[in-house]
Amino acid sequence: MGLLGLPGAPSAPWSGAWGIVTLAHVASRIASRPARPRRAGWLRPSIPGDGLPPPESRLRRLTIRSIALGALAVGAVYLWWRLTSTLDPGVWWVSYPLFALEVHSLLGLALFTFSLWDVDRRPATRDVTETDARIAVLIPTYNEGPEILLPTIAAAVTMRLPHETWVLDDGNRPEIAALAEQLGARYLARPEHHHAKAGNLNHALGVIDAEFIAVLDADHVASPDFLVRLLGYFDDPRVALVQTPQEFYNRHSFEHDALPGDGERFHEQALFYRVLQPGKNRWSAAFWCGTGALVRVAALREVGGVATDTITEDIHTTIRLHRRGWRTVYHNEVLAQGLAAADADTYQAQRLRWGTGAMQVLRKENPLFVSGLSLPQRLAYASTLLGWFDAWRTFALLVLPIVVLATGAIPIRADAMTFAVAFTSSFLLQQVALRVLSRGCHRPVLSIVFELVRMTSNMRATATLVTRGRPRFMVTPKGRTADGRTRVRAPLPLTAILAASFGAAAWFALTLMGTTPVRYAELGAMLATLGWLVADAALILVAIMRIRSLRYGPERRASVRFDVELEGELDGFAVDVLDVSLTGARLHAPVIRALGERGSVALRFGGETIELPATVRTVQAGERGWRLGVEFDPTAVAPLARLAILLFRQRSLPTVEPLLPTTTPAMPAGAAAA
Repeated sequence: MGLLGLPGAPSAPWSGAWGIVTLAHVASRIASRPARPRRAGWLRPSIPGDGLPPPESRLRRLTIRSIALGALAVGAVYLWWRLTSTLDPGVWWVSYPLFALEVHSLLGLALFTFSLWDVDRRPATRDVTETDARIAVLIPTYNEGPEILLPTIAAAVTMRLPHETWVLDDGNRPEIAALAEQLGARYLARPEHHHAKAGNLNHALGVIDAEFIAVLDADHVASPDFLVRLLGYFDDPRVALVQTPQEFYNRHSFEHDALPGDGERFHEQALFYRVLQPGKNRWSAAFWCGTGALVRVAALREVGGVATDTITEDIHTTIRLHRRGWRTVYHNEVLAQGLAAADADTYQAQRLRWGTGAMQVLRKENPLFVSGLSLPQRLAYASTLLGWFDAWRTFALLVLPIVVLATGAIPIRADAMTFAVAFTSSFLLQQVALRVLSRGCHRPVLSIVFELVRMTSNMRATATLVTRGRPRFMVTPKGRTADGRTRVRAPLPLTAILAASFGAAAWFALTLMGTTPVRYAELGAMLATLGWLVADAALILVAIMRIRSLRYGPERRASVRFDVELEGELDGFAVDVLDVSLTGARLHAPVIRALGERGSVALRFGGETIELPATVRTVQAGERGWRLGVEFDPTAVAPLARLAILLFRQRSLPTVEPLLPTTTPAMPAGAAAA
């Protein structure tokens, strides 16, 4: 919800930033406690598991709503008092902007409350285990390598329910055509490549014969029950689209953070995909996120196909569907997993593209003003699209303490004790409201750090609202992006503000010594502002350290490594398999093998053994043996496809249980690939 901090009152040091740090510390201590079993009441864990979260108790929902409304009421009273009693027209250039930022924060909380009023609402559905519907699974791709596409295609082909899988290759690559054929998918390329992904999908709509299409990005590996789970929603003839969460299997990415007892599950997009999007079901306002969705082809054709006017074709297409009266549904169960941004550069490039597309939508088909949408749908879109402008509030709250210390201007005029009580009451209630509304997915310090990381890209994106430049669609890099770990450069605005903060602190010290032309009328207020500055600088430093960390450097592996504990064989000798990916494995072997020596590796998954031709690439001495790094032969497509299915289904994707009690007979043998 943004970086929130206030300078002190005239004679008492106080900073909202200090409140953030204190509350964040307490929240992080609470969040770090060992995970308990999932329950539907107050003890629901902070990050939902892969399955559908249990419904909230009525008491819990009413309590959350009461806290949120109480925070809004207290915040409104606080702002009225600020407006009528504390603004200083003599320093309007700091006093009025600070008040405007506080108003913006409360409006953000109001939209947050509206969005999360009910996160359990969704239509009744059923598992579909047999169907006569014509279904096509579409995998658009441009430059993703075979190691990225192989698990996606293999999983798509083996989905339950009869369907066709199409690889839509805008790169026109013969090797991808061969891969698709070997895996049992159909291949489609187009002679012209206008409108990027949207154009690719529209070209496919003119070729395939299907009533429903599932769209999966090139890196998104789907559950075998993807279609089984989602098709039931289309019993309602007005449902055009069902969207699922985006979850990620590279849990050491830039976006992930460790939770004790849960591995590295928490990621920066968890709040949006597991809480905010489900909350949109109440208003039929959930929108397409480009991947992990099932779409009714007739609805797409009615609105002229996938929107090509913007580079965020997914949300733009959804607006057109909603305007024509079609309904959308969000199914809050992880049924596909992809690749999160591995490094800060990729993360910021994604946000720049998404934000720029959002500005194009606001210019071309603004959901606040176009016809055909209900008021709740307009508000739901506003809560998403207007959130991109939070970056400017973040920037202003970083700059304000620098300006106050440099000029000595005091933006708030009030009795110190009165201000402390008023501000503390409003601030604490808003923080509690954020925590309970997010159902535990809001992590204060980490949220601020990511706001700082994406601040520059979001500011650049929102600036395009007035520059009106036509941006070029950029495919997010996936797989290997560098030969080795290198440090990513921090954005210039962040480093500049950090340097300016050190300069402001030095100026403060010099002013106290009387060596500058500035005189501080209220030392207590300046000390509070200095505290605000220090807290901001500390958060900026944390953000820069995360960006620059070698841990989050550019990805040097072509395929994600899974830590495993498997038994295996290397040319008949027993080995322990320490980790495995689709490109190779790390083994603990009792015997040494020479570098470059070719052989065969057998991996045992329970009762199944997969044998792969491999070459030894690294040898290290270890305890009671050797650690060998082996590279699999990439032409062994069939065993690699089976390896992919076992890795993703056994380690990453959910165990499927029926959504509702059903008497639907089991799918007959042979209706879909095993």
